[in-house]
Amino acid sequence: MGFDISPAVVSIKTTFVATFITFFIGIAAAYWMTNYKGKFKVIIDIIFTLPLVLPPTVVGFFLLLIFGKNGPIGKLLLKFGTTIIFSWPATVIAACVIAFPLMYNTTKGAFEQIDNNIVSAARTLGVSEWRVFSEVILPLAWPGIAAGTVLSFARCLGEFGATLMVAGNIPQKTQTIPVAIYFAAESGEMDKALIWVILIVGISITVMLLMNYWSEHQRKFTSGFRRR
Repeated sequence: MGFDISPAVVSIKTTFVATFITFFIGIAAAYWMTNYKGKFKVIIDIIFTLPLVLPPTVVGFFLLLIFGKNGPIGKLLLKFGTTIIFSWPATVIAACVIAFPLMYNTTKGAFEQIDNNIVSAARTLGVSEWRVFSEVILPLAWPGIAAGTVLSFARCLGEFGATLMVAGNIPQKTQTIPVAIYFAAESGEMDKALIWVILIVGISITVMLLMNYWSEHQRKFTSGFRRR
């Protein structure tokens, strides 16, 4: 029997989709919280950050309560004859929830470091809010956004606990590389586990090298622009 590469396919597909979703939701949430001045700011910020400090199995348990057959979303989905638990979308949801705080906090920090005078100057020129955001705020915050994206990608790739809770270990469907490593090691198939470990370490190192190269390129570009 040949080596099954499906965990790599599932992991890569899940990671890219979850990172894509987290990218936009994280930016939107970070920008909203940067400008939100309401009395619930601290509470909302804690909720957004909570998955970062909770054990992944606890996050997975909460997702089961929400998306399970007795949960609010689970009951709604059952009325349409479908369910999310123990399906591929569950791996994406678990990865998004676990990775979201990294994208949110990194991006929010980048937004908060932007000089408000620059933003105010753009607004006094009559520029629309969308153009201020897309042409002024986003470019200034882009290094932080890029860092948050890479961190989110790495977290999605390595997600295990919440994924196992809500998606299970279904070969060729929900079995990601971390899940495959766990069950291979548990069954004594250390050679197979080692192959997956080497692969996921290789992917992680490649992502970090690309991030460092991009950061260095951005630093050189910014330095050259400032000297003009």
